Amino acid sequence: MKNLVAKLTAVTLAAVLAGQAAAEEWNVSVWGKRRAFTEHIEKLGELLNAKTSGEFTLNISYGGLSKNKENLDGISIGAFEMAQFCAGYHRDKNRVVTVLELPFLGVENLEQEVAVSNAIYAHPAAAEEMAQWNAKLLMTSPMPQYNIVGTGEPRDTLSDFDGMRVRATGGIGQAFKSVGGVPTSVTATEAYQAMESGVVDTVAFAQHAHLSFGTINQADWWTSNLNPGTVNCPVVVNIDAYQALSDEHRAALDSSVPEALDHYLANYGKLLERWDAVLAEKGVKKVEIADDVIAAFRAKAADPIRDKWISDMESQGLPGQELYDLLITTLAATKASN
Repeated sequence: MKNLVAKLTAVTLAAVLAGQAAAEEWNVSVWGKRRAFTEHIEKLGELLNAKTSGEFTLNISYGGLSKNKENLDGISIGAFEMAQFCAGYHRDKNRVVTVLELPFLGVENLEQEVAVSNAIYAHPAAAEEMAQWNAKLLMTSPMPQYNIVGTGEPRDTLSDFDGMRVRATGGIGQAFKSVGGVPTSVTATEAYQAMESGVVDTVAFAQHAHLSFGTINQADWWTSNLNPGTVNCPVVVNIDAYQALSDEHRAALDSSVPEALDHYLANYGKLLERWDAVLAEKGVKKVEIADDVIAAFRAKAADPIRDKWISDMESQGLPGQELYDLLITTLAATKASN
């Protein structure tokens, strides 16, 4: 009897330990607060929990694990298993995906942004570069074209941009620089203070960020159609952690990405639908830039910045022209399919 009890106890203990071993909790490093920009990550966590009966969960931390400019470094050392970052925060670490931040690419909506991002993320050069940081590109965080808010009189001519101190990163910052602007790459969480203290005159963000980080609350005006470009912000996972997943958990993760992005797009669409009401509520003037001003801006920014990007990438051994061509052909195919 004692032997039987001992055997049953051992079997029970083994089953408990096996159940514990099967459970996975990944730490996820993001920043700010829950908002449209993070809804695909939140949805991913819900889907994983449901598909695995609670055996694979995400612990999503808004700033508690790392600074936003250090998320890729944290992934590289395994400080957490998943993170979101924006390419413009450290362009030298993620050169390949910065093709998606070139100004005036012609991307018209979030669905097109997802398509071009997926194409670039799937290119071997992108995977190889991220592998240097022990990171695997999981999904994008699609954002609409950026526009600027400011105080005082609207800045709606190229001469108004000359000397303008603007919070803008990546290709958007380079675009403003090409017309005399003075870009600064303070992080999203620092933008409100930079605007409040006069460090910057204007802030370039997508709509959700103007709301989430409070810059719309200081604004007198918002440009509705400047659309110089957007920022690309991937969600990545630590390669070692990804490879250590069981087949079932890995399949649950991979299959949940399209569902999470669909949820993101639907949620962001609701924000865009009510954006005019937000402007009216906060007393912010909607400014439309004249077509000739946009054309002149594009002429100064688009081709020169694109050509320099391609040249710089090729000189570093990266397929700059191939990546740009892939983006443009994917965008054309996506537009044609719609």
